[in-house]
Amino acid sequence: MDRRPIVFVTEGGEHIWAIINSLTDRFGPITVVLEAPYSKRQLLMRRASKLGWVSVAGQFGTMVLIRLAKRFMHGGVERLVADERLETGPRNGQEIVSVFSADGPELVETVRKLDPAVVFLAGCRLLSAKTLAAIPCPVINYHSGINPKYRGMNGGYWALATGDLENFGSTVHLVDSGVDTGEVLFQSRGKPAKGDTIASYAMRQAAFSRAICAKAIEDALMGRLTPIDTGLPSRQWYHPTIWQYLWTGIRRGVW
Repeated sequence: MDRRPIVFVTEGGEHIWAIINSLTDRFGPITVVLEAPYSKRQLLMRRASKLGWVSVAGQFGTMVLIRLAKRFMHGGVERLVADERLETGPRNGQEIVSVFSADGPELVETVRKLDPAVVFLAGCRLLSAKTLAAIPCPVINYHSGINPKYRGMNGGYWALATGDLENFGSTVHLVDSGVDTGEVLFQSRGKPAKGDTIASYAMRQAAFSRAICAKAIEDALMGRLTPIDTGLPSRQWYHPTIWQYLWTGIRRGVW
């Protein structure tokens, strides 16, 4: 097994730290490269150029609603965290390297300095082909959705919203310069609990997907990463608009 370090790249988030801490328990200390949050204004501007301002305004409404929902259902998330024994923040002594962007020279410099066996991404900017070419080890990604059917945002929500309950899950895949388009390594499927909503799905998915994250890293360390063919169609998803979200909640009971 390759004994070189493991580098984890992320913008952060409670469900991401739950994965990082579970991997630390399995493999020992991990270096976390923490990038600065991506500007919501830039994100919306980019989406507007693709989808139009009406759709983006609706998505922004849902983003605000999700933030409010997290505050009001905090007790439910706390129970999930307690039941699954998740640690949702950095531990004392956690090695963190702060960078402005994952897709830039700071990450490349960090990787070259540490010479890791694998770089694991979760909840960070897309890496360009140029950045990927400069990283001399496998780069894999955790995605809260079943690829390639639910690429992009809110994969768990969209599986439920479209009645595709058996594809409520997560994927670990190789990274290319596309949006969750790299070859699939592992997938994990589960079920939401009563009371789960779009504000808690990601934590639920992280809880039942810790094992596939560890398995992918183990395979990377052993030099045996093996992609699988899911046979699924490919589609990129975004945040639901506020009217889509409310209509789906009323019609299907998926919130």
